[in-house]
Amino acid sequence: MRTDTIDPGRMTARMELEVPVDTPDGQGGTSRAFAAAGALWTLIEPRVALIAERRDETVVDVEHDVWIRHRADIAPGMRFRKGTRLFAILSAFDPDETRRYLVCRCREARS
Repeated sequence: MRTDTIDPGRMTARMELEVPVDTPDGQGGTSRAFAAAGALWTLIEPRVALIAERRDETVVDVEHDVWIRHRADIAPGMRFRKGTRLFAILSAFDPDETRRYLVCRCREARS
């Protein structure tokens, strides 16, 4: 994928990166919460909407490509927050292996 035509000025969405934090629940399991790990400028590109029925309701999952400046610490299981919207990171890859950008395939659940 060619990234030499990407204008970094298009990264206008400010998003918070959140990392999962598991704490013992006292009964042998864990409770997962998320902690802020920093803010980033991003470019959000919607890709596909998937409609599903879950527990008597219709849910629309929208997949996005979220472009950020390259960083080595991004992993599936983390998420981005933009206000009340949550984007779960499914995968991350360097589109042209130059370590300039990282494309995070994310899923946003809407009900």
